[in-house]
Amino acid sequence: MVDKIADLPLRLNRKFAEGVSLFLEALRVVRNVSPHTLRAYRSDLQFFLHFSVQDIQNKELTFLEVNKRLLRRYLAHLHEAGQSSRTISRHLSSLRSLYRFAMKEQWIQENPLEEIDSPKQEKSLPVALSYPEVECLMQQPDLSSYLGYRDRAMMELFYSSGLRLSEVVGLNREDFDGEQLRLHVRGKGRRERCVPITKSAAEWIGSYLKHEERLVHTKEHDAEKDPHALFLNKWGTRLTSRSVDRSFAAYLRLSGLSERITPHTIRHTIATHWLERGMDLKTIQLLLGHASLGTTTIYTHVSPKLKREVYDKTHPRA
Repeated sequence: MVDKIADLPLRLNRKFAEGVSLFLEALRVVRNVSPHTLRAYRSDLQFFLHFSVQDIQNKELTFLEVNKRLLRRYLAHLHEAGQSSRTISRHLSSLRSLYRFAMKEQWIQENPLEEIDSPKQEKSLPVALSYPEVECLMQQPDLSSYLGYRDRAMMELFYSSGLRLSEVVGLNREDFDGEQLRLHVRGKGRRERCVPITKSAAEWIGSYLKHEERLVHTKEHDAEKDPHALFLNKWGTRLTSRSVDRSFAAYLRLSGLSERITPHTIRHTIATHWLERGMDLKTIQLLLGHASLGTTTIYTHVSPKLKREVYDKTHPRA
């Protein structure tokens, strides 16, 4: 059961508070959103409700008190607070979902969000590494160290299959099939898929799992405490996304590569390289676990090689 909105100000109408809690519960049970997504919705709605009860002062906040004027003041507040267009759009999306739910439940007759436009998004293309840069990054982990060996295995896996960071840290040992060269992956929205991995990545992962220090306590790390998790931290428990981000930051400093590069950059990189090697977009969509093909098509704009090929094929004087 989702936590009720019990820590909000007293001027929040009881029916409104119960409605928000029911909406969050529907997200979890009916739409089966991930815990991360659920926390994001709850945080966005709490932020809005705290602002609103202060904005209307002595009135009690109800569904009907939320109108276009209040919403516009809220958007101005977010803008003045320095929030990006992407963040403001996310807040609006959370509110739209809540009010669509309220309309469906017939708690309200009109949706005040219908006449509110989202801010224009600044379109930015994902960063992709070149082949030499990938090799440079791969050489950074210290292979004489058990944890360095782990990081190299993760890098190989990132580049092998284009997994999201959350998908990598969420892998269990039984998800890895080294003989069939495949992984069982749980992605966004709890959608599951089976993805192939390269022989090289499978060998690195297999060697990491059999590493002589995995079951040994040393000054560098504790022995394995979680027998299910594929990748372990220095305390022997499941590795977290934050730990991977810190490790990558250290390797990037060593390699001299751009600070803009993150584990997600490797996902963008392999998608771009797949496209350059002739893989069709539909297959790339399935491998990456994109819900929409439109998300995958962005990689056609990233590759300089593809841009040149299109130019040479279409320009009348090329």
